[in-house]
Amino acid sequence: MSEAPAPPSDPDSSAPADPSEPAGIEGYGIEGYGYRQELRRSLRFTDLLVYGLVFMVPIAPFGIFGSVFQGSGGMVALAYGLGMVAMMFTALSYAQMSRAFPMAGSVYTYAGRGIAAPVGFLAGWMILLDYVLVPGLLYLIAGVAMNSLVPAVPVWLWLVGFVLLNTAVNYLGVEMTSKVNKVMLVGELLVLLVFVGFGLAALAAGKGRGFDFTPVYNSQTFSWSLVLGAVSVAVLSFLGFDGISTLSEENRDSTRAIGRSMIAALLLAGSLFIAQTWIASLLVPDPNTLISEGDPDGTAFYDAARVAAGGWLATVTAAATAVAWGFANSLVAQAATSRLLYAMARDRQLPAFLAKVHPSRRVPVNATLLTAGVSLVLGLWTASREDGITLLSTLVNFGALTTFLVLHVSVVVHYLVRRRSRDWWRHLLAPAAGFAVLAYVVVNADIAAQRLGFVWLAIGGLVLAGLMLSGRRPNLTAVATDSPSLDSPSLDSPSPDSPSPDSPSPDSPFSKENQ
Repeated sequence: MSEAPAPPSDPDSSAPADPSEPAGIEGYGIEGYGYRQELRRSLRFTDLLVYGLVFMVPIAPFGIFGSVFQGSGGMVALAYGLGMVAMMFTALSYAQMSRAFPMAGSVYTYAGRGIAAPVGFLAGWMILLDYVLVPGLLYLIAGVAMNSLVPAVPVWLWLVGFVLLNTAVNYLGVEMTSKVNKVMLVGELLVLLVFVGFGLAALAAGKGRGFDFTPVYNSQTFSWSLVLGAVSVAVLSFLGFDGISTLSEENRDSTRAIGRSMIAALLLAGSLFIAQTWIASLLVPDPNTLISEGDPDGTAFYDAARVAAGGWLATVTAAATAVAWGFANSLVAQAATSRLLYAMARDRQLPAFLAKVHPSRRVPVNATLLTAGVSLVLGLWTASREDGITLLSTLVNFGALTTFLVLHVSVVVHYLVRRRSRDWWRHLLAPAAGFAVLAYVVVNADIAAQRLGFVWLAIGGLVLAGLMLSGRRPNLTAVATDSPSLDSPSLDSPSPDSPSPDSPSPDSPFSKENQ
C-alpha cells in the first residue's frame, strides 16, 4: 500500500511549510478531515483575544447593572466574580475540544465529532438560538438606546443603519473585522477608564458611600441562594467568549491559541466587570430602593455615573453602551454566526449555498448576508413588540447555556470514554463542575424561556428526522469510535479521531482512493 503524500504547500493551506502556521492535529489541518482550507488564516492570538473581548463587551455591566444589583442584594462584584469562575469551566472545555478538532462550527463540530453526528446537529441547532438571534437583539437594544439620545431618529432607522454598517465590514474580510474590533475595544476601554477615574475621585471626595467591601460581601443581605440567583444573571455578560472557537479555521497560530485566548478573554473581562461594578455600587444614589424596586428603566449605572461626574458622564456611558452593542458586539456576533452556518452547510446539514466562500475576500459571503437579513427582519419585528427585547433575550440565553451543557458532555465522552484518558481534572472534574453550574442556571431560567427553547429543540428534532429520511443523515468525516489508551494525555499529541499519514480517512484528499 502506498504511503499518503505530504500535504500540499498551498500558502493558504492549513498545513503550510511556514512554521508559524497551525499544522493541525496530524499535520494536515482540516484537509485531514476531508475539507478544503477555504477561509483565510490571518488571525493571531491577539486578534482572537480582542475578538472575544469585543464579543463580551468590556462595558457589558452598564446595561444590566441594576438587575444584578437587585438580585445580589448589592453584592454585584461578588456575583461577577463567581460568574467568571463558573464560565471558566466552560472555557476549559472549549480549550480541550478546540485542540482536538480545530475547525469552524464551535459546539456543532465538537459534539458531532466528540459524541455523535446527530448530537452535533442538535447542538448546532440550539446554538443557532444564540448566534442567529443575538445580532438582532443587539441591534434592537442599540436602536432603542440611540433613539433615547436622538429622538428625532426612529428606532427602525438606527437598526437598519447598524445592520448595513456591520454587514459591509464583515463582507470586506476578517482582517477588516479584526482592525475594527481593535478600534472599538480601545474606545470602550477609554470610556471605562474615564468612569473608573472619575468614580474613584468622587469616592475619595466623599461622594456616594465611600470605599468599602459591601459590593463583595454584605453580612446583612448575604445568602447563597440570593448570590447564586444573581450569578445566573451576571453570567450572561460573559456570553460571547465562545465565539472565538468559530474562528479556528482562520487562526494562524497553533491550536492552543483558541483555548488560551478564551481563557485570557474571560479573565480580563471578568476583572473589568468586577472593578467597574464595585465602583458603581458605591455610587448608587439610593441602594435600598434599587434593591427593593429594581431598575425597570435600566438606568442604574448611568445614575451612578451622574453622581460621579454629572450628567455628561451619564450620557457618555449610555452612548458607549449603545455603540458597543449595536456596532462592536453585533459585528463579531454576525461574523461568528456566519461561520457556524458555513460549517453546517459544508456538512450538508443546511442549504449548500451557505457554504459559498467569496473567492478573493475568503469569507462565507452568503452566510454573512443571510445573517444580516435575519437580524434585520427580527429587529424590525421585535421593535414593534413591547416584549421584543425580553423575548429575544430569553431565547438567546437558553440556547447558549443548554449548548454549553452538551459541550461538557462531549469532553467526557471524547477523552474519558473514547481515548480512555486518565486526566481526571481536565476531562472529568472540570467539565462536571461546569455542567453542574450551568444546569442550575438553566433549571432556574425563566419558564417562558424554557418552553420556547424546548419548542425550538423539538423543531430541530423534526428537521433532523427529515434529513435522515431524505438520505442526508449527519455524517462527519473521520469520526472515530475506537481509540488507544491515553494514560498520560497530552493536548499536543495527535488525536485518534484524526487520520494519520499511514491510515488516512477514505474521505481525505490524501487517501489512496482519491490519489
